Amino acid sequence: MFVTPAFAETAHGAAAGTETALEEATTHADKIVFPPFDASTFPSQFLWLVITFGVLYFLMKRVIVPRVGAILEDRHDRIAQDLDEASRLNSEASAAMAAYERELAAARSKARDIASAAAEKARAEADAERHKLEGELAEKIAGASAHIDAVRAEALAEVGAIAEETTALIVTHLIGGRVAKADVASAVTAAKEG
Repeated sequence: MFVTPAFAETAHGAAAGTETALEEATTHADKIVFPPFDASTFPSQFLWLVITFGVLYFLMKRVIVPRVGAILEDRHDRIAQDLDEASRLNSEASAAMAAYERELAAARSKARDIASAAAEKARAEADAERHKLEGELAEKIAGASAHIDAVRAEALAEVGAIAEETTALIVTHLIGGRVAKADVASAVTAAKEG
């Protein structure tokens, strides 16, 4: 950078002026003290401290603390009421739950009784129906057995007559002559017995 003699002279003069101003400020600062630390103002500072403290104390005691106390008391009362209400609702809920469980147990017992009564009734009806069917079947079996016995007796009675006729036909074909019915009947009877 290129510096002219005139520029150098003004820059040197400004630096010298700055040093002079700094020296004056230092001597002046030795004379000035920060006001709260100045011992000559302590009595007035103490007076204003007492006045300010008194006003703030009066405001706290008469306005703020009663309002905060009233708010706290109101909240305390509201919390106590809410706790009482919660306790009452809890006891009501417990009573309702106990009543519900009693009713549920009674309903289950009644359902068991109804189911067992229905099962017993169905069993009795099934037994009665079975006995009725067994009776009807016994009657039908007895009737069928009697019919079979009658048919058998009739068939056996006719077997003798059929045997006599067959014997008479066979003898007639073999011998060529007629045989007496009494002879054929006695021969068939002798064959049956023997």
